[in-house]
Amino acid sequence: MNIGTLIRKCRKERKLTLKAVAEKAGISEGFLSQVENAVNSPSVDTLIRICNAVGVNAGDLISQVSQQEKSILIKKSEWDDIDLSHTGFVTRRFFPPESRSVIDSSILVIEPGKFIPVRKNIKNGQEVLCVLKGTVELNLGDEILSLAEGDSVHFWSNPDKQKITNNSYTTSFVLWVGTL
Repeated sequence: MNIGTLIRKCRKERKLTLKAVAEKAGISEGFLSQVENAVNSPSVDTLIRICNAVGVNAGDLISQVSQQEKSILIKKSEWDDIDLSHTGFVTRRFFPPESRSVIDSSILVIEPGKFIPVRKNIKNGQEVLCVLKGTVELNLGDEILSLAEGDSVHFWSNPDKQKITNNSYTTSFVLWVGTL
């Protein structure tokens, strides 16, 4: 998570527009967007003005960024603690959404006969699957790949046609990584 992500989160929680915050902070809407997307960094003075416009304390935001978790460990022994919902699959993410800016990752747990639909709103994304336990079938629309334990694949996302299915008789565990 970076300072821009936190500013955007606070701004949206308060239902403030980019335009309203930018005007109040005395900066351009474009610059504020760049700050929120970690393309540009504000000076300390500008950061304080942005935070005041949003209604948050700049020191508190900086503190949140410095105290965030830098790594998250999911041990294999924790796999058995997963409660599968009625959908038949679970994604165990490593970081919360506000901490994901370039890549997303999770452990996919898929019951027999179930599938995981694709991520929404992904354009030109890349993904990697590595089967940790069990087997899955990756349907890319025009190509179907069967993956067994230890197999991995790197592919371009195809949101219109893609899904990951467990056609076996045991629960499958898959490491998934994808660009945003």
